[in-house]
Amino acid sequence: MIRNIILLILVGITTLACHNEDYSPKPRGFHRIIFPEKIYKQIETGCPYSFDIPTYSSLVVDNSSNAKPCWKNLDFPQFNAKLHLSYFEIEPNSTFQQLTEDARTFAFKHTAMASAIEQQAISLPKQNVYGLEYHIQGNTASNYQFFISDKSKHYLRGALYFNEKPHLDSIQPVLKFIEQDISHLIHTTKWL
Repeated sequence: MIRNIILLILVGITTLACHNEDYSPKPRGFHRIIFPEKIYKQIETGCPYSFDIPTYSSLVVDNSSNAKPCWKNLDFPQFNAKLHLSYFEIEPNSTFQQLTEDARTFAFKHTAMASAIEQQAISLPKQNVYGLEYHIQGNTASNYQFFISDKSKHYLRGALYFNEKPHLDSIQPVLKFIEQDISHLIHTTKWL
């Protein structure tokens, strides 16, 4: 008899515990991104330009097969991203107009996947730095590109890539964070 009462109580507790009218599936979670503090250090590139980079990045020589001597990559390992930097000395056989047209061509190669491409002028007369930046909207391989120059001798082009399948909604917070670092890089560029 006592065993039946205990069994009845356990069945009642189990029934009440499992009855929940507010049950809903667990919502889908997203990775939490913890951004580091923005601290910059000036870096000497060994080339005719220098700038500040964030302490959580590293500047390395571009070892690709077609790389020129002053091509560098600014790696952001925490964000699986890389800023490819290509430097050219402006010479009579490689005019400033041709280099800027090449930058435009590279940016607009993403037109098929882009929902918009916004251009913004860069003008820093005190540093003798002028150029253009491209904000490429949509699921493209590169969402940010730029070029800067003194319009007579130096030309530097940059393109930001993430080492993963492009999903703008997933990388948007990181893209905005790194764009601030690139803006700082541009504003601290010095031609040597």
